[in-house]
Amino acid sequence: MAITFTTSTSATQVTVNDSGHGALANDFVTFSSANTGNSSLNTQINNEFSITSITNANSYIITLSENAAATLSSAGSADAEYQVTIGINTVVPGDGYGAGTWGADGWGSASGETAGGGTLRLWSQDNFGEDLIFNQRDSFIYYWDKSLGLSTRAKNLLELSDDAPKKSRKVIVSERDRHVLCFGANPIGSDVQDRMLVRFSHQENPFLWTPTATNTAGDLRIGSGSEIITAVKTRRETIILTDTSVHSMQFIGPPFTFGINQLASSITVKGFNSAVAVGDSVFWMGYDRFYVYDGRVQVIPCSVRDHVFQDFNETQSDKVYAGVNSAFGEVFWFYPSQTNSVSNGGTGENDKYVIYNYDQKIWYVGSLARSSWIDRGVYQYPMATDSNLVYNHEKGNDNDGTAFTSFIESSPIDVQDGDQFVFLRRMIPDVSFDNSDSGLSNDNKQAVFSLKAQRSPGGGFVKTSTNTVTASTELNHLRLRGRSFGLRVESTTQGVNWRLGTPRVDLRADGDR
Repeated sequence: MAITFTTSTSATQVTVNDSGHGALANDFVTFSSANTGNSSLNTQINNEFSITSITNANSYIITLSENAAATLSSAGSADAEYQVTIGINTVVPGDGYGAGTWGADGWGSASGETAGGGTLRLWSQDNFGEDLIFNQRDSFIYYWDKSLGLSTRAKNLLELSDDAPKKSRKVIVSERDRHVLCFGANPIGSDVQDRMLVRFSHQENPFLWTPTATNTAGDLRIGSGSEIITAVKTRRETIILTDTSVHSMQFIGPPFTFGINQLASSITVKGFNSAVAVGDSVFWMGYDRFYVYDGRVQVIPCSVRDHVFQDFNETQSDKVYAGVNSAFGEVFWFYPSQTNSVSNGGTGENDKYVIYNYDQKIWYVGSLARSSWIDRGVYQYPMATDSNLVYNHEKGNDNDGTAFTSFIESSPIDVQDGDQFVFLRRMIPDVSFDNSDSGLSNDNKQAVFSLKAQRSPGGGFVKTSTNTVTASTELNHLRLRGRSFGLRVESTTQGVNWRLGTPRVDLRADGDR
């Protein structure tokens, strides 16, 4: 069935009739060679459109910028080119035995998950010189040629190379030797994807994939695990993470081109974007712990492990996004909490983060909705996205021109292992306000110090001493008694930049009243 249109001169909406179109709402379609019998309507239709809504499997709605120039009733014709569908934005889990987390439902009861499932549309990309090569997970590879101009779309690599992989899980360009690496690709001569197979192009040629005696193209299959989850390149090697193991892939030169060594087994990795490189090290989130490879694979001791994983939305684990904030020596993971799951009335999107400061070897947590991140480099500041916007991070001291609460809060600190009560009477705050906005007076450069006392590990904080601190504050007087204490420092003043030093507390042995 040819494409036809239904239009009205009193409406901007157009019904497009295309049998078995396969499109989704918000997908893009480009029409050309429109023939409606009206030149003005032809001009209106010969454009790119975002699909407004899907009527059924054979028709959908687009919206013109103004009322249609003529009325049609399932008439006319045009050529249509559909762009890659946008995919789903929330993981649809599977159904039946083995679906969901083990033990999530009652023993012997049916799983509450739904069938077959659907995975997120995730992409990987890398630069090949000034060109761009990118890959839809478990699908086609695309190539954009910079020399053709910004108005030119990327092409399926199969249009440029007869022997390129038809399917790939992730694509990376190795920096030192200039090969295109495809992880979880189909073998040569087969359309069936092998999720443990790594294929690589000829050196300096992303269009040559069939190995011969005179080129460096080839493939390697990883023997440990059932699928490659992701891969991360460092300056020296490419680290491959399967569902059960870690491998190092290094360029060794002809005749084998690459070699693969297993680094560790019995490990886990949370998802496609849950690993990130810092220099020659790789950090990643596993199912219930964090790992680092820095010459050897190690579990990172984590003081906030229970906080993160006991409120983690496992169904949406593919949304985890790892990033680096090199200015502060931080690796962090944005993740979806169970509290924000759709079943609990939330969005199901990333709403929390956990940060590991690899310089100071400390952890901290918080709430922030971000779905991707790129460290500073090409741009002066790190950039991140949520579902709608792109943000500059680490720019200025405020929330886009308005004040916000910045704080740091300790966990309870035992005094003398909590064996006896102590009395706190004085504190030296030790805080600086360097790089605050120049228009602020010294008195407005301030932070609030709250010291809280706790009588027992299972009890709450029973008393709090709060003091406002400026740059000139030398000493705060307190009256607190307890076995352990917590410190919170915060500022809600616009334009304030503060940095905590080493606060000191004067205390003495005491008894409970």
